[in-house]
Amino acid sequence: MKKAVSALVLTSLLSACSMGDAYVKPETPSPAGWKNTAQANVWPSADWWRQFGSVRLDELMGRAQTANFDLAAATARVRQADAQLGIAGASLLPSLSASASETRARASRAASTTSTSKARHTSTTSATLTASYEIDFWGKNAAAVDSAQAAAQASRFDLQTATLTAQSGVATTYFEILGLAERIRLVRESIANSEGILAVFQDRLRAGTATSLDVAQQESVLAAQKATLAPLERQMRQDYNALAILTGRLPEEFGLVPETLGALRVPVVGAGLPSELLARRPDVQSAEASLRAANADIAAARAAWFPAISLTGQGGFQSLDLLKMMTAESLLWSVASSATQTIFDGGKIAGTVEQKRARFEELSQTYRKAVASAFSDVENALIAVEKAAEEVDAQRNSESTSRRAFEIAQAQLAGGIVDVTTVLNTQKTLFSAQDSLAQARLGQMQAIVGLYKALGGGWQAGR
Repeated sequence: MKKAVSALVLTSLLSACSMGDAYVKPETPSPAGWKNTAQANVWPSADWWRQFGSVRLDELMGRAQTANFDLAAATARVRQADAQLGIAGASLLPSLSASASETRARASRAASTTSTSKARHTSTTSATLTASYEIDFWGKNAAAVDSAQAAAQASRFDLQTATLTAQSGVATTYFEILGLAERIRLVRESIANSEGILAVFQDRLRAGTATSLDVAQQESVLAAQKATLAPLERQMRQDYNALAILTGRLPEEFGLVPETLGALRVPVVGAGLPSELLARRPDVQSAEASLRAANADIAAARAAWFPAISLTGQGGFQSLDLLKMMTAESLLWSVASSATQTIFDGGKIAGTVEQKRARFEELSQTYRKAVASAFSDVENALIAVEKAAEEVDAQRNSESTSRRAFEIAQAQLAGGIVDVTTVLNTQKTLFSAQDSLAQARLGQMQAIVGLYKALGGGWQAGR
């Protein structure tokens, strides 16, 4: 018995052998600086959306954090990965089981060679404890644990990615609602203004100072403006429904009193050093964790080439007499070892190893692409923020000059200085400029959200 235990301890000490190669992160050079200079060399905070100064947005983010369906599903996947890690870790430990039984038997008199007048009854009682252990000499089980651990880490990074996606989706959709509300307000104001002008022309037509063509032209302008209202209202109602789903509500249950787009702050967003970006993108971290898992899978697959060594032991008591059950003469034990080696499998192991290697190479390229995409996302987002700000300034100037031209045309029309065509043209120009300004403001807000998302939303690995 002592020799068997010693052999078990000695073999366990040798179980650190591994058939796998150490994981080496693929080389992914990072730029020294951003091509489009950031406004500040700082990273966003984890609650980046508060920079917009929107109470409603804060409330929506809180709802999404607790009720978003995608986040709940991602959280459940984290639990699955943790459970799988526990399952894989169990292979590194011995398994222990206990059993107890009692058997009552009656011997057949007809089958007995002795002439007895009574049937023979016997009782057997036993209690045993069985232990088994697969010695991980080649590191197969340890590699499986490493793979499961990396997969569990990847699931957590995926949860952070889902969180960032949900947050940016809430912000983008909410800002789109505000932008549409602004555009709808402008259309309704323009319609009211056009109806007033139409009434003036109709009065002049009756007085003989205007023609039916003047009235028809204004009616055409009014009809075109009314035609733009329904699509905007339809899109806004659909965005309300999308926002309800993002916050875990049914559309019928969702209520919101929106703010105005102009009441929000326009945050100044900075990007930190490019060398720090990869640690702030959970999608990149997830890609690397999956790569580490694939590397461990190669080691587990290689270990199948070598023998599987197992030890089993059993100890307990067995007796025909219950009173003698726990005595020394009822004691039983056994110790056994076994080794299993595959001789021929038709290339199954070799194919598995090759498949795992190819999977590692695939995920290596996926990781490199994730890194390149991360830098590209930030560059594109910086461009979008810069150009969106320029567009807002340009559209604001355009709206200001268009409004001044329309006011002058209205005044001159009242004095009989200009004809109706001039008024109609300035009116169309003003409405177009106002609508373009509303869209430019929305684009600026959404570009800032895109930059926050590209920077990882304030998330950082290890925190």
